[in-house]
Amino acid sequence: MSQQAPPSAPPPPPPGKVLAVDPGERRIGFAISDPERKFSFPLTQIERTTPERDAIRVIELVKEERVVLIVVGLPLLGRGEEGASADRARALGTWLAQVTGLPIVYCDESYSTRLAEKKLWAAGLSHAQRKARRDAVAAQGILETWIESGCPEGRPDSAGP
Repeated sequence: MSQQAPPSAPPPPPPGKVLAVDPGERRIGFAISDPERKFSFPLTQIERTTPERDAIRVIELVKEERVVLIVVGLPLLGRGEEGASADRARALGTWLAQVTGLPIVYCDESYSTRLAEKKLWAAGLSHAQRKARRDAVAAQGILETWIESGCPEGRPDSAGP
């Protein structure tokens, strides 16, 4: 006899690729997992323009990559509290759910941009090259954190690990 999830629990997404999002005020970084969710790869970053244009690009990414779940980086304060940046990240997550129809989970993204900058600096990239890749590499860090924590589906409004 198998146990079933409580009726209020969202159904788990099907196996497949996960898109990670590093939310920013000017740019959004994206990373993608492999279908088995073992590896993460920086994908791209977009300059934010209008919600309509941003939606078109996000929908293209989701379709091209066959994404089944989106992980949004949630910037937490020192003791794990949520501030204004986390509110903006949650608003982005809500918007992403509306434009893609995909489930959204959140993952602590503390220091993801700083770690991305260190990786890119260590690779010997110029300032312009680092800037062009930073948000996608930060999204990769968010996805790595989520994968290493066991890919928790959690509640759609949870902060994940």
